[in-house]
Amino acid sequence: MEEPAADVTVGVTNAVTEIAELSGRKLVDDNGQIIRPAQGDVGCDAYISTSSAGGGLQMMVAGVVREMTAASAKRAALGAGAIVMDVIASNDRRLPHEQIQRIRELRPDMILISGGTDGGTTSHVVQLAELIAPAKPQPRFGSEYRMPVIYAGNKEAVPIVEETFDKSVELSVVPNLRPVLERENLGPARDKIHDLFLEHVMAHAPGYDKLISWTDSPIMPTPGAVGDILRTIAEGQGINAVGVDIGGATTDVFSVFDGVFNRTVSANLGMSYSISNVCSEAGMPSILRWVHLEMDERELRNRVKNKMIRPTTIPQTLEALVFEQAVSREALRLAYQQHKEFATTLKGVQQQRTVGDTFSQNTSGQTIVDNMKLDLLVASGGVLSHAPRMVQTAAMLVDAFQPEGITTLAKDSIFMMPHLGVLAQVHSKAALEVFERDCLIYLGTCVAPKGQGQRGKPCFSYSIRSHALNELGEISCGELKQLPLADGEKAEITVEPARGFDCGAGKGKPVRKEIRGGTVGIILDGRGRELELSTKREQSVPAVTQWNQALDLYPESS
Repeated sequence: MEEPAADVTVGVTNAVTEIAELSGRKLVDDNGQIIRPAQGDVGCDAYISTSSAGGGLQMMVAGVVREMTAASAKRAALGAGAIVMDVIASNDRRLPHEQIQRIRELRPDMILISGGTDGGTTSHVVQLAELIAPAKPQPRFGSEYRMPVIYAGNKEAVPIVEETFDKSVELSVVPNLRPVLERENLGPARDKIHDLFLEHVMAHAPGYDKLISWTDSPIMPTPGAVGDILRTIAEGQGINAVGVDIGGATTDVFSVFDGVFNRTVSANLGMSYSISNVCSEAGMPSILRWVHLEMDERELRNRVKNKMIRPTTIPQTLEALVFEQAVSREALRLAYQQHKEFATTLKGVQQQRTVGDTFSQNTSGQTIVDNMKLDLLVASGGVLSHAPRMVQTAAMLVDAFQPEGITTLAKDSIFMMPHLGVLAQVHSKAALEVFERDCLIYLGTCVAPKGQGQRGKPCFSYSIRSHALNELGEISCGELKQLPLADGEKAEITVEPARGFDCGAGKGKPVRKEIRGGTVGIILDGRGRELELSTKREQSVPAVTQWNQALDLYPESS
């Protein structure tokens, strides 16, 4: 929607016209309108859309207790596809004047307030409202509309909160995020965020009014739609899934474990605009431990700065490619670590915890993200989706996420997941079929027992049988091996872990499972979990060189 057109429908019309040319089907009429409904070989049945216009949806959230209601508010915002700019809480260690100054500086698209259980004390959540109201927060897109504020706290405080805010904000009241201490109810707040995104944020995109008249389903923030399709897949197949989308500035991680959905945005971890943050947060030694070639650290730092000022460039040499993929491993590892730390709370409304559990869960480091339970790991984003070799994508996923047991690896072929997320709202069956047949490229299966052992000692033995493959063997600690199993092929694998190693049934207990092949096949990983790789070059280079050769990652360097 940039100049000279400054109209979102221009881009839509151009894209649909291109699809029409490729498909040989007329989709746009002489007035530039999408033809609906379909008649014979002209037009389409439905037009749906996602949006990340204006940098997507940006929110501020506020809650009484940072670890509880504020965390619930953050989860609701992230699940709706927002970037959370800041979390204001009564116990966030900032003085009131510092909090007010921060609220004035932020300029979010909307604010979500939560606090207190229904029927409980109202004073703390009212104090939050009294902090935000006089700060007069200004919306990002200027003063033409009133700042949307969603109140999702103690219902007893609603009348006082309504009195606290004046006409400068548009206050919406939804059911409490935490109606009782041990239960979370995020759905109503998420739905309201979507509605306000349409009414307020997207309303400022030029040509938006015309676009919304074209769509057959509400426009969704792009990350929210990705979350929706992952949830739909996990529920439909009865599996646990993790998806990642790594971009230039941010890395989104989505997970569904035991039916509970979580999403996090690591706004400072990306491959171009935020690449310096990755190098700073991970440390150059941690990045270089994945590099098997000799590299000059000063030259690498220049390379990082060049990537920031020329974010669309792609690696032109083997050295540049190896370094970029090393950075991506650390960006993904850190983003997943943040995700696991965040997904530690109540497991939805179906499962209740005691008050003691509720208070202890964040400090005890418990997480509902369990790599041993993980069935499907999906990659998206330039460095993963467009790696020159599929096996490089698989290696980055395995090294960064360290899946345990037996896990299917896949990648989103052409960033189709957001669009399927919206399609799932209109036609769930069609979305699932397209996801399975056209969206996902299956890389294969990773087999990686959990545990640690002495290098060279037995890690696990395996037996793999299919009509195309009949393999028996043993993997030593520290060893990687790749076996071919074509996409669409199924095989039965029996894994017998050595004593002290667990492949899903307990230490030393065998596991038998049907696995699927893919463009990479089967990766047998005996490196142990947690995967340990020294930052000392004299130790990491031989290990990484051996692993690269086992997977034939960089044929040019061997």
